[in-house]
Amino acid sequence: MIALRDSIGSDFVERTESFFSPNGLLAKAKNFERRPQQQQMATAVARALEEERHLLVEAGTGVGKSLAYLVPAVLFALGQKKKAIISTHTINLQEQLLYKDIPILQKVLPETFEAALIKGRQNYVCPRRLLRAREQQNDLFTGPEQNELEEISAWAVRTRDGTLSDLSFEPNAKVWAQVCSEAHICTKKSCGQSDRCFYQRARRKFESAQIVVINHTLLFMLLGGVEEQMERESGFLFSNDFLILDEAHTVEQTASRQIGTVISQYLLRATVQRLYNARSKKGLFTVTRDAAGVRLAAEIVEEIDKFFEALGARCDFRKGREFRVRQPELVPDMITGRLIALQARVAEVVKRQDDEMLKSELQELGRRIAEARCGIGVFLEQSARNHVYWVERTGKVGQLLTLNAAPIDIAPALRQMLFRDGCTCVTTSATLGVGRKDLAYFRNRVGAEEAEPLQLGSPFNFNQQMKVFVVRKMPDPRDAGYEEALAHWIEHFVGQTDGHAFVLFTNYRAMQELAARMENFCAEHDLNLLVQGGGLPRTKLLEQFKSTPRSVLFGTDSFWGGVDVPGEALRNVIITRLPFAVPDHPLIEAKLETIEACGGDAFTEYSLPEAILKLRQGVGRLIRTKSDQGIIVILDNRIVTKPYGRAFMAALPKCPVEIV
Repeated sequence: MIALRDSIGSDFVERTESFFSPNGLLAKAKNFERRPQQQQMATAVARALEEERHLLVEAGTGVGKSLAYLVPAVLFALGQKKKAIISTHTINLQEQLLYKDIPILQKVLPETFEAALIKGRQNYVCPRRLLRAREQQNDLFTGPEQNELEEISAWAVRTRDGTLSDLSFEPNAKVWAQVCSEAHICTKKSCGQSDRCFYQRARRKFESAQIVVINHTLLFMLLGGVEEQMERESGFLFSNDFLILDEAHTVEQTASRQIGTVISQYLLRATVQRLYNARSKKGLFTVTRDAAGVRLAAEIVEEIDKFFEALGARCDFRKGREFRVRQPELVPDMITGRLIALQARVAEVVKRQDDEMLKSELQELGRRIAEARCGIGVFLEQSARNHVYWVERTGKVGQLLTLNAAPIDIAPALRQMLFRDGCTCVTTSATLGVGRKDLAYFRNRVGAEEAEPLQLGSPFNFNQQMKVFVVRKMPDPRDAGYEEALAHWIEHFVGQTDGHAFVLFTNYRAMQELAARMENFCAEHDLNLLVQGGGLPRTKLLEQFKSTPRSVLFGTDSFWGGVDVPGEALRNVIITRLPFAVPDHPLIEAKLETIEACGGDAFTEYSLPEAILKLRQGVGRLIRTKSDQGIIVILDNRIVTKPYGRAFMAALPKCPVEIV
């Protein structure tokens, strides 16, 4: 420890602390406000980095946690020649870091540093693959697809970063799959020497940058499984890195999706059809003139559909889009043997090729077929221990299926992947606690029992800025007059703030029905009603809400968190029901069953704390700056009539409460 302290300078923690003082370097930044909680968090992060230990921080709204971890991260990265990996959940926060917070530090710090964003490589067009696709387009694509290929080709000449976000149209998935960067095809060896390869250029940038920004989904994809991570001698993604997880309340959910097994009927068909598509008579087996491969691929696409049809016939989807599979061998394995035959055919064709790029394309598809074959085997045999298995309907009308297997308890995996000895992981969010200062609930959920907990309150004056209304008169949701009462009270409180309201729901159908009921009211009162799921993506809905006066936005799950609307646009957040998760998703159901099987109480140990965290997220949408004012309305009388309601009330910011 002494050697580390000497190598970064014994004043590292003190320098970090002074950065946030009234006369510190940050005071030179425009609109700087000194916040003691921000300075306290930054100092704690600096100490954790210096001592190579894990830290978990709940930093209330307004603390300014981004700068609180960025300052020590940058100073430590520069002093130690290390790399800071900062992982977030939302694009909004990534953009804030890259275009607002990091530039502030680049202006005020005497040292220079670079920051880069890691996007998934399949976001990038690969010029080498694009050129090859154009050369082989008659064997790969139909006429309309060839037209789109030419549009992509014209765009690739003028684009600056070569990613999908810079493309003005959504490309055909089949065409894009043939021209985007892929791990074993667009490699450092094959494309890395070219300045024209967008992904390799981006890779060089984030390899040399001191600060790397990534999202949670891609982070867990790159981390791989527990075994891969445990084989690392040091670091998470790079040998000399440390990790900061912001918006950490979403980590458990994201990790469960990525660490488990997912086999998509759509993606498996698409992979085989890249070898040969019977409808278009195009594919790589056409390029290689392999008649046996053509016949085999055409047959297997049909057999894939038959296999998934047989699966679907054994599933009861009347309760929703997921069906839990409790026993192995739900259907006979009629597909993995055929996938083995296709793998063997691909390997045979590869042997006969002199063209290295074509060999790489075929080998990549062979790898994907092998992964799918193994995944189907795991699913049918239920060979992964302590996992829950389910079939999910996917696609716009639920016509396709996906097989899923996920660990019931993700904590053991995250304990080994994120919170290992010899590494530093700083974890932070505005909402991690459910009543205890040691943040024990969240720490146990993600395997961070050894991480030091720190809970910092908000610098905002909620007593002056916010008021909570609880409607005790609301009937039970099962009562005949419930929907009428819900509409009445929403109209009442929306009228009080002249719109400028979020109305948050826990059920999509209930939201749609109430929106239809309130259309006339909003029209009569000249209110701009915006409803999630009406065709506009979330970002466009938010833009309209912010830019159109007197708006009322009806939203479900994704609007409870990760949404930032400071200022006059949002003055009212209405919570229609306490956000208890319905235990109809197989993963939640399995978690509850496991708690009960161990002699615990699933409601108090899981359902209640999860609902408290979700409520805190929803309430947190209202006050985003020290000048914001507004009301919170809770249209669920259980918060004052049930004993557990006290836990919800205690989790709210301290402010005036009126019960009506």
